[in-house]
Formats: sequence, structure tokens, C-alpha cells
Amino acid sequence: MYGKKLRELRKLEGWTQEEVAKKLGVSKQTYSHYENEQRRPSLDMIKELASVYNVNIDDIFAEEKISDLVKVPIVGRISCGNGSLAYEEIEGYEPTPKEWVSGGEHFYLRAKGDSMSGARINDGDLLLIRKQPDVENGEIAAVLINNSEEAVLKRVYKNGEQIVLQSENPAYPPIFSPPENIRILGKLKMNIIKY
Repeated sequence: MYGKKLRELRKLEGWTQEEVAKKLGVSKQTYSHYENEQRRPSLDMIKELASVYNVNIDDIFAEEKISDLVKVPIVGRISCGNGSLAYEEIEGYEPTPKEWVSGGEHFYLRAKGDSMSGARINDGDLLLIRKQPDVENGEIAAVLINNSEEAVLKRVYKNGEQIVLQSENPAYPPIFSPPENIRILGKLKMNIIKY
């Protein structure tokens, strides 16, 4: 959508692509890529574009930002130590880029504790989980143990007749359990760190 808006703004001014490129200090080809949406401008370039056309950034990119985001629920909290996950407890909804959640149902959990600190997962981090009943060996998953409300985030290893749930902090020993006592809620896709 932003390419179409850039084209409209340029024609409104009666400029050629070459003239706009010169104002921006980029090649005509680079600017052409912006209009054809073959290349996405950097944040600094977006500010420059808004300045050259004398419009707000939102005038060029607002529609796209809205349509490219979906709201994903933040479900309770997940224990990275000894907390619990309450499905009913929805803290809110996080606007999330569509491409992050394509192909499946997703939800967010908030990390609690420090048992996964070695994987750069810290207390309070927002974790994007793809809902799925199984994961590959060594992947990080949100799991329930013994059908309890106790949810943990661990690396999952399948070792014949038992499952090993491994922390990423040497202070926490691995958890050994028969497969029937473990329920995988989903796979960790992304840790959203906000500064």
C-alpha cells in the first residue's frame, strides 16, 4: 500500500522518480523499488520521505501498519520456575505482525522465573508460542506436567520411554517424566523483548 501512496504523492507534486531520488540522496532505482514495494524503506528513510512530501509518516504508512497487525492474546503467565498457566486469564492482546503468526494458532505467555536465563529468556519477557501438541528434540516448549495447572517452559528431549525437560540454568535440575504425564502446549517461536 505505501508504494501506491508514494506514487500518488509524487504525481501530486509533478515530480519524476529521478527528482525525488535526488532529494532523498538515493539512486532512482532505489526509489523505484520503494514505489514498487520491492524494497521497504528504513525508518530514517521513511522520515525523509515524509519530510520531502511534507506529510505525516502515518499518511504514507498508517493503513499498512493496521492491516499488517493482528491481535494475539496474552494468556496468564508461564512459569520458568514454579508458576502456573491459567488459560482463562487473558491479560490483554498484543498487536503482532501477521507474518509472525501465519500457519497456526498462536498465543503469548509471560515468562516467570530464571530457569531459562541461559536461553536469554528472563522474568517478564513476552513469549510467542505456536500452539502444537508436539515438538522436535531440543526445541523449547511450554508444557504441563501431570495434568496440573503448573506450566513450565523447557527444552524437550524424548529419550525412549521418558521425556526430559531441561532448563537453561544449571541451578535447575532436569525433570524426567513418562510421556503420558507431559502435555506440550506449544513451541516457543519468539521472545519479544521491549526496551
